[in-house]
Amino acid sequence: MDKIRIGFIGIGCRGQELLKAVILPQGMEVTAVCDTYADRAECGAELVEKAGRQRPHVYTEYRDVIDDPAVNTVIIATAWESHVEIAVASMRAGKAVAMEVGGSYTLDQCYELVETYEATKTPFMFLENCCFGRREMMVLTMAEQGLLGEIVHCSGGYQHDLRKEIAYGRENRHYRLRNYLSHNCDNYPTHDLGPIAKILKINHGNRMVTLSSTASRAAGLEAYIRDVKPDDAFLRGRRVAQGDVVTTVIRCADGSTILLTLDTTLPRYYSRGFTVRGTKGMYEEATDSVFLDCPEHRAHDFDWLSKCARNAKEYEDQYDHPLWKQFLSDGVQGGHDGMDWLEFKEFFRALRENAPMPVDVYDAASWMAVTALSEMSVARNGAVVDMPDFTGGKWHLGMGI
Repeated sequence: MDKIRIGFIGIGCRGQELLKAVILPQGMEVTAVCDTYADRAECGAELVEKAGRQRPHVYTEYRDVIDDPAVNTVIIATAWESHVEIAVASMRAGKAVAMEVGGSYTLDQCYELVETYEATKTPFMFLENCCFGRREMMVLTMAEQGLLGEIVHCSGGYQHDLRKEIAYGRENRHYRLRNYLSHNCDNYPTHDLGPIAKILKINHGNRMVTLSSTASRAAGLEAYIRDVKPDDAFLRGRRVAQGDVVTTVIRCADGSTILLTLDTTLPRYYSRGFTVRGTKGMYEEATDSVFLDCPEHRAHDFDWLSKCARNAKEYEDQYDHPLWKQFLSDGVQGGHDGMDWLEFKEFFRALRENAPMPVDVYDAASWMAVTALSEMSVARNGAVVDMPDFTGGKWHLGMGI
């Protein structure tokens, strides 16, 4: 693609952040902005103008963006439920797509996403920024170079106290509230699963085979609402469907396992719990530590945390991913400690070069499907369910699809 002209759909908190911190600072041309709320759409236009650019077309219907001949690339930062619908319509219209994260409540949506891409070959990228985190990419490099041996088990979580954001969803026009009232599942699996899937080569020589999920009772958000919003007539006495802690175990074709945890409605500190276990060592995000099967490390196994916690920094010179080495040299920019900047830089590079997307439609479908499958499993008291193969059998070839 010679010239990228962006139609940006969804100007809530995430959309505004991306426009201000990443899209416009990277010098991209934004020719249209859209949000179902007119004031947010206007906010998007103002952000573009404040950056010294020509005022974009302003819409409240996403189809108007897709129909706009001044747009050839669509960025989707809307509520979860509309992501696939907008992405499919965009691809069918020949507009390149970058789609924000979130799970899918139906497998049909995941299949539709893949089938539309395969029919149109329109460029598509899933915006899982955690795949571009410095530590996640460093551990990916360690795994690829064999430092950790054979990878046997990985774990991660979206562990983030979101009670205020959810409880004030109606006031802030935020989509999470309606989802927590009506679904019980791992609704946000991709921050933790994405980097793990890259390490385990999911869809590229390996695949997820089965899943089992359980959910605790829903008590945290209801207690928070009683304490903080006792006079909220809409929420008072309303039952929350979403369990406070959802635990999901996935088994892969190569025998490795994945443990995912959604934990967003109890008081806690933020963590993605990223942990990688191999036959020669491990990495743990909670302590930012690398533990290797060597005499020096084994000598401190009982008092490791007091002596060696946060030693991962010692491995940066050798194992930082090449993208991060260049990024650090240029100066880290953008949101989420640079992850957002890198993911969009790579998206725009792939568009210009007509290259494979670093996080593609098969990644999106496989990771998003965890939401629908976890809801099935939770409803069946943790029953094991089969994971679909969205690659149509091509995963075992160990190469790009």
